[in-house]
Amino acid sequence: MKQTEVFRWVTIVPVTVWLWLWVLLPTLMVLAVSFATREPDQLVDWTFSLDSYRRLLDPLYLQVFWDSFWLAGITAIICLLVGFPFAWWLAQLTPRWRALALFLIIIPFWTNSLIRTYAIKLILGKQGIINTVLTSVGLIEAPLDMLYTPGAVICGLVYILFPFMVLPLYSNLEKLDDSLIEAARDLGATRLQVLRKIIIPLTMPGIVAGTLIVFLPAMGMFYISDLLGGAKNLLLGNIIKNQFLSSMDWPFGSAISIAMILLMGLLMLAYFQASRRINRTGGIHDSTRSEERRVGKECRSRWS
Repeated sequence: MKQTEVFRWVTIVPVTVWLWLWVLLPTLMVLAVSFATREPDQLVDWTFSLDSYRRLLDPLYLQVFWDSFWLAGITAIICLLVGFPFAWWLAQLTPRWRALALFLIIIPFWTNSLIRTYAIKLILGKQGIINTVLTSVGLIEAPLDMLYTPGAVICGLVYILFPFMVLPLYSNLEKLDDSLIEAARDLGATRLQVLRKIIIPLTMPGIVAGTLIVFLPAMGMFYISDLLGGAKNLLLGNIIKNQFLSSMDWPFGSAISIAMILLMGLLMLAYFQASRRINRTGGIHDSTRSEERRVGKECRSRWS
């Protein structure tokens, strides 16, 4: 057996076993429990039932689904609007300053997100930094109620998930060929046209990936909703946690989890379809890239 084949088996087999034991098998267990019946004494009665999935259509839970979609969607949009210019600025830095900026982005991952959420709670509280500063300078007379609102939940979600938007965007923007932008500008394109017709199409995989990475976890971060939103702004993660730990309704909690997994699968399928379509029609192929590089060089030589 060749050395490369041995290395392949040594690396692939442990990863495959790990995924089977800790990803596939637990997911199959959750799927099986979602079709069971609630039993107060034994938690689960293995009588086949679709009641848990029918309960998902209850207006109360549909409202929670909508609220989770709304909060997660607003979070993804804010992260994208702020993260795209930030990632663009990051990609334009010199290698030395770029490494420092990336280091500063990654530093928050060294601290538990729960601790950082408590820090946000201290900042937004009635006796927090914002209210203290605004009161001391005379802009407000009474502290503002910023905690336990949808805005506080969105603020916490944006703070925690912002790096997950920046990193995929930076990865795509760093690979962007500057000669394409220079050629477009030399040929008379405005900045808005360059952004709309060159930068955004070429970085669309990073935009979609960053949006998914932010949107999906935002729907399940129950501790942020608990700490910053109180009991007023529930996410799907709060419902799942309550069903497993408080109500002891494991089949219904499993059904909600399976619904989230299906939603994740649909969004990932949409992402792969969009990436394939971009690469086939909307992207710029290698031959087109080389031609535009040549045109860009000619334009620069003429103007110089």
